[in-house]
This record gives sequence, structure tokens and C-alpha cells, in this order.
Amino acid sequence: MNCAAAPEAIRPASEPESGDLVSSKGRILAWAAWDWGSAAFNAVMTTFVFTVYLTSSAFGGEDQASAVLGGALAIAGAAIALLAPVTGQRSDTGGRRKLWLGVNSAVVALLTGLCFFVFPRPEFLLLGVTLIALANVFFEFAGVNYNAMLAQISTPKNIGKVSGFGWGMGYLGGIVALLIVLRLFVQPSFDWFGSSTEDGLNIRLVALFCALWFLVFALPVLFAVPEAPRTRQAARPGLLGSYALLARRIRDLYKISPHTIYFLLASAVFRDGLAAVFTFGGIIAAGTFGFELKEVIVFAIFGNVVAAVGATIGGFLDDRAGPKAVIVGSLVGLLIAGTAILVLGGGNYVFFGVAWPASTTFWIFGLVLCLFVGPAQSASRAYLARLAPEGKSGELFGLYATTGRAVSFLAPALFTLCITVAAPLVEPGGAQRWGILGIMVVLLAGLLVLLPVKPPGKSEIRVVTAA
Repeated sequence: MNCAAAPEAIRPASEPESGDLVSSKGRILAWAAWDWGSAAFNAVMTTFVFTVYLTSSAFGGEDQASAVLGGALAIAGAAIALLAPVTGQRSDTGGRRKLWLGVNSAVVALLTGLCFFVFPRPEFLLLGVTLIALANVFFEFAGVNYNAMLAQISTPKNIGKVSGFGWGMGYLGGIVALLIVLRLFVQPSFDWFGSSTEDGLNIRLVALFCALWFLVFALPVLFAVPEAPRTRQAARPGLLGSYALLARRIRDLYKISPHTIYFLLASAVFRDGLAAVFTFGGIIAAGTFGFELKEVIVFAIFGNVVAAVGATIGGFLDDRAGPKAVIVGSLVGLLIAGTAILVLGGGNYVFFGVAWPASTTFWIFGLVLCLFVGPAQSASRAYLARLAPEGKSGELFGLYATTGRAVSFLAPALFTLCITVAAPLVEPGGAQRWGILGIMVVLLAGLLVLLPVKPPGKSEIRVVTAA
């Protein structure tokens, strides 16, 4: 392949990615429908229902099962870091962004449906965490192509609102999916075979429901948003060539726009912490604070309402104050709320004569966590979309995924480490709460790395198209 490097000016933040891809309500709604559908995997499977099921006593105990799940997710993160460069590069150069979004979404739906075969016995724990971990890998691959479409269906003036709208739709989709799960499977309104708890049938059927939900709502974007144009390239590199190409482009991008690289590194760290808040939130609610599954789902519904409001408000603030200000404010709020859960969640307290049980602590500060997660996620996506050159969105979001997953083992690993260290020092069943400390360390590290980064518009950016 031709190894010559030709500098190519990135599109200014005031220009759309392509003149013939004009933002429209129909395309935005179709695009956001994928976020709506993905909530079945994010909210139901990996946060509030299926992972809570996997870390229950039926699989060997909360602490041990939580550690196994954390380890599996850490391995999945490492796999994504190794493979994501190929997905971003090839979706750009081959003009197959939409195709790979569809393929990877279908694989996620398949793996989710296979969770039906995870019976509530210790010997099925490994199967369960493996399916969840693999689904996370392909979900991230799909996310590379999905996020890259943001520049196709928005303009520089509304990109923050559109990104926030997508996240908000995701949270609202989570509310609807969780309500259906609650009323049909967990606390059914009427007696039917799906309400049977024998061999965990009701929860295993939730996996089938989530697979179908995600698949159906992943379809609109595949029909409404045009395929990304194929870019001119001499030849497509092999696997090793993709990594060599990635290294050259990172090197060239660093020379021309170091703050883009700094943002990628900072976002890699804090996004890992954001993902961990939702991944382990339901697990902590059940294992540490004693929530029954139906209580976890009720909390999740309220949490998604708050998160949707936060993402929507964050989108408007993004277009006015800039994405960096939204991210910094959100991370500070997350650190305060997370610290409160860690410090006050160890027992019951009395403040000014009023009893303050540990569950109340989680309800209050857990909802605060939800309020700030959405704006940080949305603003981070919009931040990078502002920097994306014409025809290179997938590549840059591939770097976004790669750098993110290069350190995505951090939060699961620190979560697991803190539980392991605390286990012999606290009462049985009390170690899980200390996993929060690991998540807070990751969020703080991401904030510290982000602070010196210049926001979009304050540094000239060029992209070098290397072979």
C-alpha cells in the first residue's frame, strides 16, 4: 500500500461533514432509535437485571461472582482495544459503515438471546459472563460505526443537542424496556409461563426479550441514513498493517494536533469509569444495599428518567458552553456522589434526629450519579464529532474506541481488586461496596488528564492521511 502521507485539512467546525448529508428530523429519529433499542442491552442485560442475576447467590455468592464478572469484562475490554482499529478504518475506506453497524448489532442480539441458556447454578456462571463479555465486544464495534454517523445527521450548530437527544432516547428506551421486564417477567401483572421463577425462567426469558427489542430498533437507521461514501485508497491493509497504519496516524495526529490525542487519552479513562457506574450499579444495589430485583428495576426506571433529563440538558449546555465544561462539571458531580455512597453506605445513620438508612443513601446519591453520567457521555461523543474530518469519522471514532478500550480493564480490574483486598478485612458480604473506590479512582484520573486539554476550536487541527 502507498505509504506516502498527504496532509488533508479537516473540515472546520462550522461546516457539515458533507454537503448532501443534511440534518433532518427523520434521520435523527432513525439514528436515535438505535440508542433506544440498545438500552435493552445496556440497562437490562449489563446493568440492572441480568448481571444482577449472574451475581446472585445462585451462582456462588455476590463477592465471588462479581469478581468473575469484573475479570471477564476486563478481558473483553482488552480484546476491543486490540481489534477496534480495524473496524473504524475499514468502515471509512470501504464505504460499509452501515453494513458493519447492522452485522455487529445482529451479533449482539444473538449473544444476548443465547443468555437464555444460563441456568441459575454455579456451573453456568462462566457461560453467562462469557456471553455478556462477548456481547460487550461486538456492541463496542457497533458503537464505532453508530457514533461516526453523528456527523452525517447533524450540523455544527446542533451537534451537541443531537448527541444529547440520542443519549436521552437511550435512557427513555431503557425506562420502557425495564417497565415491560418488570410487569411481564419480574413482577408480572398476570400469570403466564414467563412469570415462572423455576430455573430462573423469567430472567432467562428477559434475555430473549432484550435480543428482540434491540434487533427491531436497530433497523430504522439502516434504512434512513445513507451509507458513508467510499474513500479512495490504494489497497486495504491486513491485520498487522492496520496496526501499523494506526500507529502512523496517531503519530501524525499528535504532531499536528496534540490536544486531540490528549482528549482521546483523557476520555479513554473517564469513559471507562462512566461505563463502570452503570455496569456495576445494579450489582452494588442488590449485593451491598440489599435491593430485591424488583427494587433494582424500580430504581433503574427512576435512574433512567433522571439520566434522560441530564443528557438533554447537557446537550443544550454543550452547544452553548462547550463540551469540555459539561464533561468537567459532570465528572465533579460523579465524584461527589460516588464518594457519598462509599462513605455513607456502610450503615444506618441519624442526622438531626432523622434516620438515614443505607438504602436511602443509595437512592439519593445513586440518582445524582445518573444525572451526571448522561451529559458526560453525550458531550464526549459530540466533542470528538466536532473534530472529525470529512470521510474520517469512523477512523477517529475507531481511535476513540481503541483508546477507550485500551484502558477499559481499569475500572473492572480496580473494582475487582478493591473487593479482593477488602474481603478479608470486612464482614462477609461487605467487600463489594469497596469496589466503588476503584471506580472513583478511574473517574478522578480521567478528570485530571482532561483539565489541561484545550476544547474544540482553540487549536488548529489537520489530519494526515497515511497509508
